[in-house]
Amino acid sequence: MRALLARVDAVLVQAVIAAALSFAHLHDIALAAGQDGWKAWAYPVSVDLLLVAAWRQLRTGDAKASGWCWFVIALAASLGANIATAGLLDLDHVPAWLRILVAGWPAVAFLGGTLLAHSVPKAAEDVGESAEDDVDQEEHAEPVPEPPALPAADPAPVPPAVLTPPAVSVPAALVEHARKVAAEHRTRTGAAIDTPTLRARLGVPAPMAEAIAAQI
Repeated sequence: MRALLARVDAVLVQAVIAAALSFAHLHDIALAAGQDGWKAWAYPVSVDLLLVAAWRQLRTGDAKASGWCWFVIALAASLGANIATAGLLDLDHVPAWLRILVAGWPAVAFLGGTLLAHSVPKAAEDVGESAEDDVDQEEHAEPVPEPPALPAADPAPVPPAVLTPPAVSVPAALVEHARKVAAEHRTRTGAAIDTPTLRARLGVPAPMAEAIAAQI
C-alpha cells in the first residue's frame, strides 16, 4: 500500500511540475506576441483546458476522431510553446505568423471546447432512437387474437377402493396354545395379554397374531 501511494505521489508531483513548466512557456509566448496582462495568463489555461477536454472525450466518448483531432491541436500548441521558448525563437522579435497564431487561438479553443462539450454520445442516440421505434411499433401494432377455448378436461379417474386383505388362516392347535399362553399371562400379571406380547411369545407374524388375538 505504501509503495502504491509513493508511486502515485511521484506521478502527481511529476504532473504538477510538467504542467507548471508548460503553463509558464505558454505565458511567455503569449506575452512576447503582444498579449500582456491577464490575457497572457489566460492563454495557457485555454490550452490546458482544451487538452483535458479532448482527453476526456477519448476516454469516455464515442467520437474518437474528433477527440484525437483536438487533442493533437492542443498538444501541438503546448509543445510548440515549449520548443519555442527553449532558445529557438527570439522572444524580442516574434515573427508575424506567430502573432497571428496567438491572436487566432481563442477562436480555435472556443470552437474545439464547444464541440467536445456538446457532443452527444452514440449510446444515448441509439437509446433515444430505439425508444421512439418501440413507441411507434406499440402504436401501430395489431391486436393479438385470443386463443380458442380448450375443452374441459375429463375428471381424473377415482382409484378403486383398497381391497381388504383376506383373513389369515390359523391352525386350531396354534389357537389352543395361544389360549394357554394368554391364561398363563393373566394368572401371572392379572391382565389380559395384548397383541404385541402374544406375537412375541408365539413368534408369529403380526397379521397372524391379530387373527389369533381375535379368537382367544
